[in-house]
Amino acid sequence: MPVGGLPYRAAMDLVLVPGFWLDASSWDDVVPLLEAAGHRVHALTLPGTESPDADRSGIGLRDHVDAVVAAIDRLDGPVVLVGHSGGGSIAHGAADARPDRVARVVYVDSWPLGDGDCINAGLPVVDGEIPLPDWSVFGESELRGLDADARAAFRARAVPTPARVASDPQRLGDERRYDVPVTVIACESPSADLREWMDAGEQPLAELAKVRDVTWIDLPTGHWPQFTEPARLGRLIADSASNG
Repeated sequence: MPVGGLPYRAAMDLVLVPGFWLDASSWDDVVPLLEAAGHRVHALTLPGTESPDADRSGIGLRDHVDAVVAAIDRLDGPVVLVGHSGGGSIAHGAADARPDRVARVVYVDSWPLGDGDCINAGLPVVDGEIPLPDWSVFGESELRGLDADARAAFRARAVPTPARVASDPQRLGDERRYDVPVTVIACESPSADLREWMDAGEQPLAELAKVRDVTWIDLPTGHWPQFTEPARLGRLIADSASNG
């Protein structure tokens, strides 16, 4: 059956977009489940996040969007984009750039970022980049499921995010992006709450309210389900990609 105007395929190319402070390896516990479901998986490391010593000067939000667009262009046929946290905003920018190539966007504890909005300009910047902050910066609901060992492992692998990725305004230009179906996997807040906030016109969810086909799934855990619930997350992504 058609998916967002694109041919449905049981096996899909999945492009995985990490959130802040993470690279392609952050999906390592999820990828095997997606591949076992028959999907072809392409986990990305975005510009400036190749290593703690990478040059992040001059890298902005559009550079990350363009990296995802380039990944789409390297593949044949429709793709499913999966974006975690700030990576969801980047995936949305790529869907806007290639609405005819994206069969679905899966937002993992995230949602689309509207034109002119920024991901998070309030994060603490140090020398032009955003290192993983102290845990006290995050709320209790965000950290749910991350025990002391998981937090230590996260910090050991964390790579600073280029500051402009967080503060640059999103630039969108093709309203066909609203025809691309999306799945929202709600983790730290229940989907019922998110839907209520969206229906009330809350600004962070205003762009999502314009999408014509939204599927909501609850995965109760903290903000990093790829670490706290990788098996369940993998199954949900695989099902979303297979079922259209």
